[in-house]
Amino acid sequence: MTDKTYNTPKLDELETGPWPSFVTGLKRLAEDKPMIAGVLGQLEHSYTDRKGYWKGGTIGVYGYGGGIIPRFTELKDDDGNPIYPEAQEFHTMRFIPPAGMHYSTELLRDICDIWEKHGSGLIALHGQTGDIMLQGITADNVQACFDELNAYGLDLGGAGPAVRTGMSCVGAARCEHSCCNEQKIHRLLVNNFLDDMHRPSLPYKFKFKVSGCANDCMNSIERSDFAVIGTWRDDIQVDQAEVQAFVETKGRKHTIDNVVSRCPSGSLSLNDDNTLEIDNASCVRCMHCINVMTRALAPGQDRGVTILVGGKRTLRIGDLFGTVVVPFLPLRSDADYQRILEIAQEIVDFFAENALEHERVGEMIERIGLVNFLEAVGLEVDPNMIHEPRSISYVRTDDWDEEAEKWYRRQHMQSEQAS
Repeated sequence: MTDKTYNTPKLDELETGPWPSFVTGLKRLAEDKPMIAGVLGQLEHSYTDRKGYWKGGTIGVYGYGGGIIPRFTELKDDDGNPIYPEAQEFHTMRFIPPAGMHYSTELLRDICDIWEKHGSGLIALHGQTGDIMLQGITADNVQACFDELNAYGLDLGGAGPAVRTGMSCVGAARCEHSCCNEQKIHRLLVNNFLDDMHRPSLPYKFKFKVSGCANDCMNSIERSDFAVIGTWRDDIQVDQAEVQAFVETKGRKHTIDNVVSRCPSGSLSLNDDNTLEIDNASCVRCMHCINVMTRALAPGQDRGVTILVGGKRTLRIGDLFGTVVVPFLPLRSDADYQRILEIAQEIVDFFAENALEHERVGEMIERIGLVNFLEAVGLEVDPNMIHEPRSISYVRTDDWDEEAEKWYRRQHMQSEQAS
């Protein structure tokens, strides 16, 4: 029990609202952890000055160049002593979670016990990169904590200018919408790029995320440099008896207003006998109708993945969504899964050699052009990669026939593979 507390009127105000406050949890933790009491004091100071007072540095374990986020306090008195000495160090250790974030209660309890022993006891599941975030440890305890968790079977994730920890949704393990084996793709990518994750050597961060369908529960399209999205290329599976049962229960008006009218491509229509007609050639796989009529509709049976590159949050040129670079890749054999790794390796290698410092993949593509990027990584240009309609009507057509023939040949090869 610690008797070291700080006056925190602004943080106290956050406990008065209608929702549970993180401040209450930190205060409870601070009863046994002086470090957290110091953090509360420093956070109150930041709320008053509207300025953060953590600075970085270098903290690591033997053999690793990343995985730990250093935080040292900048709040010092005139003699150079920390104003909140309990929180003069508050480093974060990032550990790789299981694919699909599946835990046993025993694993969670053991992680908590080890972290209580070596650190502050404060855990975040999960960080935006997907890691198990163990927040609050001093430099003296980092190596011992890593050794114990590593012996248990856990490994440090990515931090800094490196390949970051991958993320995948719960997917086929529990979700009926899954169109691929998310956990297998996730583990293959992590295992292949583990050295790039542990030893930062890139111009900036590079993130992998895997979602089993276009619902994209991992936010991979807008938050990852390399997004793998489960999809299908045949017709949506329809159980017309269940469609009629849905209409009978909800009514035609509800079905039209909430299913048919909300199809972004206008691919749905409700027949007079309350069966559903789908223009599958116009379907954009948005998942809305499948989400609403779960018993009646399901993804098609010819399943695979779409690969998008370049998603990210705000930095140099604002938010970017991923750009489709592989419209459809079937996953029927180990060679198909290996193809994902080959594409990823080409992109990471090109990014490492050609990106500017502190530049994400999407920003690099914006700078050099998508066509140059695709040629460099060995991917064919496909009409499905369109970003937006042309703003002018002038276009060269002297090589149109040759390019069209290439595209038709690829479509024919894909159809033969599917059959």
